[in-house]
Amino acid sequence: MPASRTTTAFRRSHRGFTLVELLVAIAVMALMAILSWRGLDGMSRAQTQTLARSDEVLVLQAGLAQWKSDLDAMTASPQVIGLDWDGRVLRITRRGSAGPSDGMRVAAWTRRTDAGGNWLRWQSPPLTSLDDWQTYWAQAQNWAQNAGDEDKKREVPVVPLQDWQIFYFRGGAWSNPLSSDGPDKETQSALPDGVRAVLTLPPGQAITGRLTLDWARPTVGGGKS
Repeated sequence: MPASRTTTAFRRSHRGFTLVELLVAIAVMALMAILSWRGLDGMSRAQTQTLARSDEVLVLQAGLAQWKSDLDAMTASPQVIGLDWDGRVLRITRRGSAGPSDGMRVAAWTRRTDAGGNWLRWQSPPLTSLDDWQTYWAQAQNWAQNAGDEDKKREVPVVPLQDWQIFYFRGGAWSNPLSSDGPDKETQSALPDGVRAVLTLPPGQAITGRLTLDWARPTVGGGKS
């Protein structure tokens, strides 16, 4: 083979990329990088949203567990009201969680619009006298209507709540405690056999719509609620 042909073939086999080929390669790599970034960003957003939803569910479960705990520990006597619903706040006189030495407490649940429409729980300090109970029983009602700074320190937001209703189970049927057609006053002063809370959870949460919570007194429901 002549030398000139050999040199020409060598140059063709060892020539570099042209400018157009480099630009095309760079464009393809850039497109792949963008698509990869969008995929990773989408996965990251999905993971963040999933974690947020999981946290919302855990908070709701903790709130419902506390609700059940308050009702399970409910107590009453001729001098102390155990349970009261006035259409705005549910007040509960409950035993202390640390045993008899912890005294009694007043726990209260309400929905306040000035708290962002959240379902809130409030609790008094340990109470050891009837005068203390009367003070905090009244304070729980005031907290639901117009909470002061000190009251807000004792409240815990549970979940956003659009609306809620309370029903008592007495005489084999559910009834509105505020209804004039309900049981007589003497019966109303006694603890009900069951309590039903109907919660309306707003859109945008992990769990939305209507949620019904039924609780039965352990002595009535065989220890189940």
